[in-house]
Order: sequence, then structure tokens, then C-alpha cells
Amino acid sequence: MSSSYRIAVIGGTGPQGKGLGYRFARHGHTVVLGSRSAEKAEPVAQEVTERLAGLEGAGQVTGASNADAVAAADVVLLAVPWDGHDELVATLDLAGKTVISCVNPLAFDKRGAHGRVIDEGEGSAAEHAQSLAPEATVVGAFHNVSAVHLWGEHDYLDEDVLVVGDVVEAKQVAQDLAVAVTSRRGVDAGKLRLARVLEPLTAVLISVNRKYKVNSGIRLSGLEDVER
Repeated sequence: MSSSYRIAVIGGTGPQGKGLGYRFARHGHTVVLGSRSAEKAEPVAQEVTERLAGLEGAGQVTGASNADAVAAADVVLLAVPWDGHDELVATLDLAGKTVISCVNPLAFDKRGAHGRVIDEGEGSAAEHAQSLAPEATVVGAFHNVSAVHLWGEHDYLDEDVLVVGDVVEAKQVAQDLAVAVTSRRGVDAGKLRLARVLEPLTAVLISVNRKYKVNSGIRLSGLEDVER
């Protein structure tokens, strides 16, 4: 691992946030699970800590309020529902932070999951976060990894993490963190506006999962011999 980060997971008590926090800590990063109250975050942090017991090199996991989690971190992961997203992000002091959004604005009806249309097709959750926190650097990543697999027993997920953003250095942080999940650096997939594609793509995976009773992911071919 090239760098060790102190990561605040906002939405750390939910399945995706808890699972990613576990994976990051499993590979030596320090993780603070954030919630609206420390009292809600602390027992989840204890659950993750117990899961890591006896694992050599694991990082510390604690729970805190969202504000305290952000203050103690250099990287902030947003793993919160789209409903209420803007109101929550607006309350966070994200200036100077690298912010990774894995928020998927989805909706469900009788035909299944589908992506919500954000800003008439010209926006995404990640772009909203960037507009709400202009002094932060926002990238999109980890949208399409299964929470079930993140909390599973296997060492790594056999898939790729696609990373989008407008600042190369910030994308490299997310690419580094992907190693903790897949054993491979994340894939630089382009500019932040492409979060408009990655976020609703999760609805496709949900449809596949429902059809075949699996927890599917994304793996790109043709990258085996290139440096990421």
C-alpha cells in the first residue's frame, strides 16, 4: 500500500459505508464511521473492530458524529442516501478535503430499479457534492461494489473500481483505496461528469442480481498489462 489515509465514512452505519470502512481498515487505513450522532456510530464501529480482531496490520475504527469524523480526516467518503444528500453535505466542513462520493440516486417502481434524472440529465450526486463544497475536491468511485461482498469473508472482490473526477491527484487517492477492496488500483474512468453514467449503472447491476440471484460487479478487460 503506497499511502495510509485517515478516512471519514459519512453514512458509515449503512451497509455500503460499513462495508467500505471495514475493507479500508482491513488494509491498514484509519477509519472514522460518521453518523448524525456518535451514539449511533460507535456500536457499528465496535462491530467492525470485532470483525478485524486478530488481523495483522489492520487500522483503527472508531465512531463519531459526522462533523467530528470529517474534522479528523483527510479523506471523506460520502455513502449516504440521495434523499437528504444536499442538506447533509451542506452542513459538512469539507474545505481542503478529498471527497469520494459513492452515492447512487436511484428510484424503484413496479418495473424495478432505475436511475433518477438529476438536473435534467446534466448532473449527478458527485457534481452536487462538488457544487456544495467548492473548496473540496470531489471524485466519484465505489458506486458499483456490492455491500454484501464488502462485508463478506473473501480477501478481495473480483471486480474493478471505476474512478471519475477532474483532479488527477484526487482520483489517485480513490485509486489507491481501491486496492483495499479489489487488490488492484482503481481505473481512471474520466471526468467528474461521467458520474452521471456510473451512478445509475448500479440499477443495471440490481436488475442482474434480481434476475440471477447473485451479487454482480464490474470487471474491465484489456487492462491486465497497463499501469493504472
